[in-house]
Amino acid sequence: MVWASLAAAGLAAPARALDKVTFATNWVAEAEHGGFYQALADGTYRKYGLDVTIMPGGPNANHRILLPAGRIDFYMSANTLQAFDAVVNNIPTVVVAASFQKDPQVFLAHPDVTAFADLKSRTLFVSKEGMTSYFQWLKHDFGFDESKVKPYTFNAQPFLADKRSAMQGYVTSEPFAVEQAAGFKPRIFLLADQGFGSYSTLIETRRDLVEKKPDLVQRFVDASIVGWYNYLYGDNSAANALIKTHNPEMSDALIAYSIAKMKEYGIVDSGDSLTLGIGAMTDARMKSFYESMQAAGVIKAGLDYRRAYTTRFVNKKVGLTLRPK
Repeated sequence: MVWASLAAAGLAAPARALDKVTFATNWVAEAEHGGFYQALADGTYRKYGLDVTIMPGGPNANHRILLPAGRIDFYMSANTLQAFDAVVNNIPTVVVAASFQKDPQVFLAHPDVTAFADLKSRTLFVSKEGMTSYFQWLKHDFGFDESKVKPYTFNAQPFLADKRSAMQGYVTSEPFAVEQAAGFKPRIFLLADQGFGSYSTLIETRRDLVEKKPDLVQRFVDASIVGWYNYLYGDNSAANALIKTHNPEMSDALIAYSIAKMKEYGIVDSGDSLTLGIGAMTDARMKSFYESMQAAGVIKAGLDYRRAYTTRFVNKKVGLTLRPK
């Protein structure tokens, strides 16, 4: 009201102080974080009254533990299972948006593989985390066999050396590395397109921040959503420059590849986001994923999975007009 009175009197209102916010990612800066870097680089966060610091992750960082400790305000968690795990361990965090409608997890196979079912006869390179999560779903729903699995050490050479093998990866990165190293395009099978219903690249915060500062949470979510639209469909050069500043090893070629694959496979903008906006989450999708993980033995029955997330800050159609018609 004071600002309105000043404006009516022709006087300049005092500049509103920006709210300082720290957002930590779960890996080194890359195109898969592009919407957040876009909102920072093009001033969208500032337009929403936020002074945002992005804290990149990495192989030796565990930024997630900083969130309940109050040392960061928002965290980029990898998938819905991490949100369920927080409930299991009574950690006072909650997911407020899902940047990716599809988990980027894939299997890469050699060019002779023609169907997803063919992977069951191949040697599979899978990480320890993969074995306790999506592979249990593959066993339950598709009949995959653990005896055919070998440890994945985030090195493509065993896969390249064995033409009867397939390896895990992200659709936005490992296929590019294989193409560069071996000169062939691997067959790509996105688990999301086979029914693996996890959200990915989730925005997670503390319950107390949701309760005490819902306006700040809403502004961060909205600005991040706008950032993703502008990164995918607008001029993302400043964001990419900032990504390379935070991660000097990142190349223009990999950034371009990752953006192209996010668009091709609908990683960010597909399904519910087409009508509800990027960041969308639904109770039906969460329920379905919980039930599939419970059936596969990944999650114990009786978990109050609804405590893992809230749709309060999403599904508002923010940024829809920024998508090209």
